[in-house]
Amino acid sequence: MSERTPLSRRDCAAALGGVDAEILERLEVYIRLLSKWQRAINLVGPKTLLDPWRRHILDSAQLAPEIAPENTVADLGSGAGLPGMVLAIMTGAAMHLVESDQRKATFLREAARETNTAVTVHTARIEVLPPLGADVVTARALAPLTRLLPWVHRHLAPGGRALLLKGADADEELTLASKTWMMDKVHKGSRSDASGTILIIHNLVPKDVG
Repeated sequence: MSERTPLSRRDCAAALGGVDAEILERLEVYIRLLSKWQRAINLVGPKTLLDPWRRHILDSAQLAPEIAPENTVADLGSGAGLPGMVLAIMTGAAMHLVESDQRKATFLREAARETNTAVTVHTARIEVLPPLGADVVTARALAPLTRLLPWVHRHLAPGGRALLLKGADADEELTLASKTWMMDKVHKGSRSDASGTILIIHNLVPKDVG
């Protein structure tokens, strides 16, 4: 990504179509906590913290219009809480954060406490955790679709959908994944990264390749 002026809190809110001041303050607390914990454990790429409102808040929060407050959401491989923690703050939806790394899971619980956000943190491997039956499954920069879709399918309720933040290789990943999966899909351009894609997947069904 080319160098550019960091996005401000105000401009991030404007890019999202306006955000309540109380939510913005909680997001600010989250950013401060992320920066503090980054000194001890590797939560995000260090350079991304030079532009956190674009690289983390806008990137994650742009999924919020696709999530209703009554939805149950499973964020796979939450790591630093991206996009799950940001979406929990933005939407108030019932959020399950799945993160197998104990230190990162501890950060997620602390971030939830500091931002006064109700989430459930599962310190477990995605493929071992009992199916969550989520209305929406989210993931960011977790794995190629050939690995990711079986995990999505495991935790997605019938009729649910996946919101996946993908990079420039999204089309190539879809071509490979379509050999073993049937799905309806919608592409949306990312508002935080011109090379990024929001992949919305419905009706995910494994093909009978036997």
